[in-house]
Amino acid sequence: MTTLALSPDAAATVLAEQQEAYADLRARNLTLDLTRGKPSAEQLDLSDGLFALPAPGTVASENGVDVRNYGGLDGLVELRRIFAELLDVPVEQLLAGGNGSLTLMHDTLAFATLFGVPGGERPWGREETVTFLCPSPGYDRHFAVCEALGIRMVPIPMTPDGPDAEAAAALVADDPSIKGMWVVPTYANPDGSVVTTEVARRLVSMPTAAPDFRILWDNAYAVHHLTDDEVVSADALGLAAEAGHADRVLMYASTSKITFPGAGVSFLAASPANLAWYKKHLAAQSIGPDKVNHLRHAQFFGDAEGVRAHMRKHRDVIAPKFAAVEQILTERLGGTGVARWTTPKGGYFVSLDVVPGTAARVVALAKDAGIALTPAGSTYPYGQDPVDGNIRLAPTLPPLDEVEVAMDGVATCVLLAAAEAATGSLPS
Repeated sequence: MTTLALSPDAAATVLAEQQEAYADLRARNLTLDLTRGKPSAEQLDLSDGLFALPAPGTVASENGVDVRNYGGLDGLVELRRIFAELLDVPVEQLLAGGNGSLTLMHDTLAFATLFGVPGGERPWGREETVTFLCPSPGYDRHFAVCEALGIRMVPIPMTPDGPDAEAAAALVADDPSIKGMWVVPTYANPDGSVVTTEVARRLVSMPTAAPDFRILWDNAYAVHHLTDDEVVSADALGLAAEAGHADRVLMYASTSKITFPGAGVSFLAASPANLAWYKKHLAAQSIGPDKVNHLRHAQFFGDAEGVRAHMRKHRDVIAPKFAAVEQILTERLGGTGVARWTTPKGGYFVSLDVVPGTAARVVALAKDAGIALTPAGSTYPYGQDPVDGNIRLAPTLPPLDEVEVAMDGVATCVLLAAAEAATGSLPS
């Protein structure tokens, strides 16, 4: 991308035009929010049938466990069976937990820090430095977990096929402080990329200086399709086992954007050794998950096809919003040379790249016009985008008409910031 490729006089004209358009935008007194990837109320309504479940008189799982009582760290087998099929993992290697997979990820790293992991020489907390590779742009909550636990973060580039596997391989080969990396394999946050089998195989088989290297494989959007081309996630656990590194991958998922984010179910899939390790430490903090909630989810879906059918209803609600983002950005910014963006086939986000040095300005302009966007820099470790060029768009929560208004406003802000950069009038 470049700034507006215009003569100084022409650039000044564009600046005046966009300043006028922005004044009109501010005069509308908007209050719109595209900050986080939340399901809309219409999407949440799709799962209201959960309130009537478990079915009256149902207190036991299929193997006779009373769901009202203590016990069962693995979670209900009937629910695990459904999601084992969807995640392509053995049911005996899948644990069902509470409502948030972020809790599982945090606990994994906390347990590693306190106790170490299978194959490791000592707890990570006793290492002088623990480093994680962070594909960027990426998920800000992954970065927050690392920062909270004192884990040093090193960004690596993203590609259309997932993290830059060669960059990762070069770094982990010689640095024993690199204990792991984050991967969102399917419809990644925020760029919507999908990890190919070839990239997955490279990541799980690459030699690492740290014998206890782990990949936290956050498969948050495995079934969150926006088109009929429903991508199947790479079989990370199977590929890792084939490569002789069965313990390398820990996979996470949840129903947070399938049913109710505040009352869903999370999942951890791992090797037998990793799963035994995790449950050993989990047992000190829990006597079992919310099995009543597990049962209601199992009854609500019935089987894996029930989940797929449910997600097609989600698609009907949100796909038009993503189409609106694409249409408006194309109409307003296409051919200008000041922006590029992703067109994801699934997930919850669009990644917007603007003229380097203007992302924070775009977000600030949008805020002053009543359009809340995710803070610039959020998609990079420590909130530091090295070129100040990336903005994450989250169009799922607002109604369609608000998405259209918001995106038109964002386009105005992008053009204004680009014109300011071209004329040397960008605020410092």
